Amino acid sequence: MIKIYHNPRCSKSREGLQLLQESGKDFQIVKYLDIPMKKEEIKKVLELLEISAEELVRKNEKVWKENYKGKELSEDEIISAMQEHPKLIERPIVVKDKKAVIGRPPEKIKDLI
Repeated sequence: MIKIYHNPRCSKSREGLQLLQESGKDFQIVKYLDIPMKKEEIKKVLELLEISAEELVRKNEKVWKENYKGKELSEDEIISAMQEHPKLIERPIVVKDKKAVIGRPPEKIKDLI
């Protein structure tokens, strides 16, 4: 099953969702701002993306700039920040089987599906 971590207010996320809809494949939408991801789920996504927690952070978000920017943070502290402030998570993320991509640009999703 394909899963998209989606923010309806984000244009790139909407584009990614449209690609999935056009593919005709079954998928699940996870509105991670409404139901924040648990730490273990974030860790699993990072593992599938093969990136560090910091690479998944939207560093231009106000909450990052005000609370975390310039600080020495451990991987676990960054994951906790993303769990507490889901807006910090880059989007959209599409997961299929044992692979995942950040849909920026959205065409990356086509390679996965």
